[in-house]
Amino acid sequence: MTTSPVQVRELKKSYGSFSAVDGVTFDIQEGETFALLGPNGAGKSTTIEILEGYRNRTGGDVRILGTDPQHGGLEWKAKLGIVLQSTGESGNVTVLEQLNHFAGYYPHPRSVAEVIEAVGLGAKAKTRISKLSGGQRRRVDVALGIIGRPKLLFLDEPTTGFDPEARRQFWGLVNQLKDEGTTILLTTHYLDEAASLADRAGVIIGGKLVDIGPIDDIGGQEAKVPLVRWRQDGVVRVERTTTPAALAARLYVEQGGEVPGLEITRPSLEDIYLDMVGNHSASALDNGGAA
Repeated sequence: MTTSPVQVRELKKSYGSFSAVDGVTFDIQEGETFALLGPNGAGKSTTIEILEGYRNRTGGDVRILGTDPQHGGLEWKAKLGIVLQSTGESGNVTVLEQLNHFAGYYPHPRSVAEVIEAVGLGAKAKTRISKLSGGQRRRVDVALGIIGRPKLLFLDEPTTGFDPEARRQFWGLVNQLKDEGTTILLTTHYLDEAASLADRAGVIIGGKLVDIGPIDDIGGQEAKVPLVRWRQDGVVRVERTTTPAALAARLYVEQGGEVPGLEITRPSLEDIYLDMVGNHSASALDNGGAA
């Protein structure tokens, strides 16, 4: 294996006859932001939990910062930052007290005051966590994940509950961490978030990694073919074509003038991802429902 911070080879996790993760292989390079994408139940969360050391694997080989996560000790764990999907409950302490407490677990923590400001909780530093909104508690989770200056940061649906402005602020924080050399593994259902933050992405569906590569390469060249949308007889029509201008001209002639709702777009990461998920679901149905 190489010295990449994250090295996954033929990872498998089974529950009886059910394969939650089936032969997943990928690396994440130092300083890279990698998005692991997939629908609910695809095996994404299981994969992340194995990498974090929370769940044991059935087969394959995994090295996180050079260590098998099944045997990682306290020194290894101190190099990780983990923001889980669920919000932790510490309602009887203030934001400042909670961050000061957790900072004591690490040899070289960040400035507590700077972290509180970075996650947008400066005005709430002395507020008890039980009095915060759901989105504000989520920001506390993020603060706890970065307080220890992690070499590798796991962000599992980090902006759930954030308003649009807070999400953009958080993106700035992630890019700052990346500039500092932090390696980041991100999971998110916001595809614009993945497109904005990640260098590369992997798409896991039905326990298998169905695509991996730079964000702009996901889905292959065919997936980048422009989409032409228009309304005809009250119905929205969509056609994928390599000659969108020619199609638009033909529609103009056929409809005798302006074409209602005509727009030509390059498929976004979300369009490509949804096509991949839809194609997998159709394939599973054709094969008797197998995932």
